[in-house]
Amino acid sequence: MNRRIPVFTDDPGWHGKRLKEAFAARGCEAVFISLKDCHLDLVQGRPGVHVPGFEADLPDGVFVRGVPGGTLQQVIVRLDILHALKMLGVTVYNDGRAVERTVDKAMTSFLLHHHGVSTPPTWVCESREHAQSVILRETMAGRTLVIKPLFGSQGQGVRKLERGSPFPVPMEEHVDGLYYLQNYVDSGEGEWHDHRVFVIDGKAVGAMIRHGSSWVNNVAQGGRCEPLSPTGEIADLALAAARAVDIDYCGVDIIRDRLGRLSVLEVNSIPAWKGLQGVVETDVAQALVDDFLGKIGDTRTVLAAAS
Repeated sequence: MNRRIPVFTDDPGWHGKRLKEAFAARGCEAVFISLKDCHLDLVQGRPGVHVPGFEADLPDGVFVRGVPGGTLQQVIVRLDILHALKMLGVTVYNDGRAVERTVDKAMTSFLLHHHGVSTPPTWVCESREHAQSVILRETMAGRTLVIKPLFGSQGQGVRKLERGSPFPVPMEEHVDGLYYLQNYVDSGEGEWHDHRVFVIDGKAVGAMIRHGSSWVNNVAQGGRCEPLSPTGEIADLALAAARAVDIDYCGVDIIRDRLGRLSVLEVNSIPAWKGLQGVVETDVAQALVDDFLGKIGDTRTVLAAAS
């Protein structure tokens, strides 16, 4: 009987289809489950975590493809489930700590800074007065800032702040009582671009250049993709970023300024790869599945199926 593997997601879509095919190629069945349907069951004689369809025995591993949003309490419990599964000996890919460190842009920025990985100057605060002083000082010095929501992806809710820009107020969706400010990196006015490197198990398995029609280069915002060699200084910087956040796999966003300096903008623990797959030969889903199965001790199945 095929090994059944839970894939945590609320929207399998294209990525779920590719993962399902990749698992099937290794004799496994991907089962899509929402973290919202899992719960803690702390009764004597039970393991403590209930995963639908795995009532008799917990799985050897779970593949995290999505952590649904919600209230702070809901998100904390969903992450608790990932933490608890790992404590019970289940391989969690990516695990709760990696998701926490990267979904929170402030912690990602801190870890990059702490480990000496090049990243733009960043300020995170609740104080409106402090945020105002940073914005005034930076813009008066001729620098542009970007304000971003602490949580979120695909370029949503980001805004540039220049000299004379209206000060962001707490009721705006990208502020919400917290100011995440970062120096804007100009990759070339009218020729905006950045780089995405896909890292699996400490190796760069694919990379691309994203050209944007505006300064936001995300594929979801209409960015155009071109292949990029997954070697050299850009790949090396991506690998350093992955080590800094201690993660199984990730997408690392890197930008080069007009002077040629590279900076890491973001590390994504639940990265999309549809745009990347269109420009690289590596089967990204299969590479992910093979790494995951290797981590749960199923290397014989991987090697046999690949031969």
